Amino acid sequence: MKRAAFAVPGNLETPTGGYAYDRRIIAELERSGWHVELVEVDGGFPWPSKAALATTRARLMSVWPGRPIVIDGLALGALPEVASELASRNPLLALVHHPLALEWGLSADQANILRRSERSALASVHEVVVTSPATARIVASDYAVPADRITVARPGNDPAPRAQGSRNGVPHLLSVGAVVPRKGFDVLVKSLATLADFPWRLTIAGDLTRDPTAAARLHADISRHALTDRIVVLGAVSSEQLATLYDGADLFVLASYFEGYGMAYTEALAHGLPVIGTTAGAIPETVPDGAGLLVPAGDPAALAEALRRVITDNSLRLRLSEAALAAASQLPAWPQSGAIFAGALERLRLP
Repeated sequence: MKRAAFAVPGNLETPTGGYAYDRRIIAELERSGWHVELVEVDGGFPWPSKAALATTRARLMSVWPGRPIVIDGLALGALPEVASELASRNPLLALVHHPLALEWGLSADQANILRRSERSALASVHEVVVTSPATARIVASDYAVPADRITVARPGNDPAPRAQGSRNGVPHLLSVGAVVPRKGFDVLVKSLATLADFPWRLTIAGDLTRDPTAAARLHADISRHALTDRIVVLGAVSSEQLATLYDGADLFVLASYFEGYGMAYTEALAHGLPVIGTTAGAIPETVPDGAGLLVPAGDPAALAEALRRVITDNSLRLRLSEAALAAASQLPAWPQSGAIFAGALERLRLP
């Protein structure tokens, strides 16, 4: 049996797209004959304490010598010294969902620290897996990783029934994502505040515990714009609840400042939902022309205009919905994504 260790910062069940990707890839690896040893390290990454660094090093060094180790980039980027030490005894594969320095809301000093740290850590690993061609280009150009060591394993997508919609004449907007600055909920609320004369309601589903300051700001923005009767913030929801939310939605909107892929966008496509998003990061690769309207990140006026068009034009919503379903049919399934990831693992060799 083929064996590998998979290091994840914090709890693997954390309700975000990155952790969902890790869970599904591990499941696909095990389904294809790999035995995967889960190594859960401290959840304080990418800003771990000295104690957390020491504990993480000990856990990774306890992996059997010669056994491949996959390290989620959220942790790896803060582990340049540990990666350098490990690289001589274990083949290392970095899983980069998106570069740490591109998280929104960082100071210039914080971004520079993370960029230098992650670049150094990536120099020690033997293979890198990213989730989109856009991220592959960034890792190659900005982090000096040779292109022949980068594998793109896009997230898989599950078949889903077409959304039935709100069916009450009031378009129901759905936004799914952890409430952190990068997801642009500040821009979304500001945009919707200018559309108060149009019929709509919005549900936001996403973890509220990742960044308490961002969560507090979201609630404050909703109150300040007098939208508490039109915007519902649910926090993290179960997969069953999320499926119900998709089914009752008429369109999907997420105003991200950056995405390394954007799994919520493809889930929306699978349900045949028109998508309103931004042109940041990998989103234009994830949401093809015709399946949605993409606007520059951080532009409330442009986002409001896209929302107005889709909210008020039923025929446009239908055209976008049909294109979304067509786009979803071209997305990879999880077994395909798992096979690509497994291929990168099998290529791992110590120098």
